Amino acid sequence: METKWLEDFVSLAETRSFSRSAQLRHVTQPAFSRRIQALEAWAGTDLVDRSSYPTRLTPAGQTLYNQSLEMLQGLQSTRAMLRGHTSAGQDFIEFAVPHTLAFTFFPAWVSSLRDKFGPMKSRLIALNVHDAVLRLTEGNCDLLISYHHDSQPFQLNADRYEMVLLGQEVLAPFCRANAAGEPEFRLPGHAGQPLPYLGYAPGAYLGRMVELILKQSSIPIHLDRVYETDMAEGLKAMALEGHGMAFLPLSAVRKELRSRKLVSAGTGLEMTMEVRVYRERPNARNAAKRHAQDLWVYLQAQADSKGNAVGLRVLPTPAGKAQAAR
Repeated sequence: METKWLEDFVSLAETRSFSRSAQLRHVTQPAFSRRIQALEAWAGTDLVDRSSYPTRLTPAGQTLYNQSLEMLQGLQSTRAMLRGHTSAGQDFIEFAVPHTLAFTFFPAWVSSLRDKFGPMKSRLIALNVHDAVLRLTEGNCDLLISYHHDSQPFQLNADRYEMVLLGQEVLAPFCRANAAGEPEFRLPGHAGQPLPYLGYAPGAYLGRMVELILKQSSIPIHLDRVYETDMAEGLKAMALEGHGMAFLPLSAVRKELRSRKLVSAGTGLEMTMEVRVYRERPNARNAAKRHAQDLWVYLQAQADSKGNAVGLRVLPTPAGKAQAAR
């Protein structure tokens, strides 16, 4: 039995909706249902009455719900005590960061902090966007840095999480320049001769952004997908070798644009995304590390001075003991 199954079950008990709980737990509804079924198999009895709507618990499910709250709260307290024994780790601020931002935004951002905030010890955990968000929601990092676009918002409860806007990022099409300094591949391409396209793997966050760009284009775009990967750095490497054009974050290609190794493959197909930092709101049970708290206060002050303060949208989720336990 996995603790995440209990967290799933507590969420379901509170929302009384498989689909809503799947959103809050950042998994697909089929995957969420399988985890509830796995918990029922472990318990040896039905925990959910599926004949009713909204969903309600069986008597056995109600018993497990009450016990789950106690167990999860106990585990959280135990983890906090164990972490307190690791004094060296308290000096490090742990960041969960999607791979692309880990390569592009994060190093320059840390450098920019040195002059005004001062040096800091940081531990970077590079993941895909989905797993980076899970790292935050499961309490396994101090801060999450990620992209944001209104078309793909994170389902984070504003009662539990807070956010500061760090800046903006532009996603645009680029390709290698030819000997004359012109793009080897120029959008929109032709129906009879589509452009070789270097795309993101299915499910990648930036891939969904590119799909939206192409969908919103006022003219037909003719592309032939010849390569795909999860990481923007992988697409950039292929573009530099002349294998096709790719949509890349501007911060990932600044040096290549200055040296004219890469050039724009077309205009009018750009998208601006926000770069945000998130954290779980500190409370009496889960206090922030001192260094992480100092950094957060500094970032909030910087955002306020620039007019960049942005609040999380309050989601219609039930409050209560389950939110504290998860």
